[in-house]
Amino acid sequence: MSRLLLPSRTARASEQSSSSTRTVVAEGAVQRLLDALTDADCRNILGATRAEALTASELSETCGLPLSTTYRKLDLLTATGLLDEHTRVRQSGKHASEYTRSVDDVVVSLGTPGGTELRMSRTGSRERIDPPVPVVGDRVR
Repeated sequence: MSRLLLPSRTARASEQSSSSTRTVVAEGAVQRLLDALTDADCRNILGATRAEALTASELSETCGLPLSTTYRKLDLLTATGLLDEHTRVRQSGKHASEYTRSVDDVVVSLGTPGGTELRMSRTGSRERIDPPVPVVGDRVR
């Protein structure tokens, strides 16, 4: 499971969204996104899910990761809004979650201390970007 971030006294607590771009400025949410993007395993999963939806087992095999590690990375990537999770319905009745990348670009802007923001956009056929689950201590407006 992903680590929890404690609230910061200097957190800027706002998040703006539109149909294809989301700007994240809340300090905890920015840090969590940066943590995911600097993790090589997370980047491999994001690359593998660019063109097609894959299950955790398929991602584990494709990325050469243990299944337990894959699930931890998937938790982080879905919580930050970088991956979308859907259900793959199977005739056998053993449905599985499948994952697709929900963003195409992430732009980091540095401003005043505590003023870092991330702009995430989707340029493909899917234009809607759902906001991630708020990080503990962050308020989303």
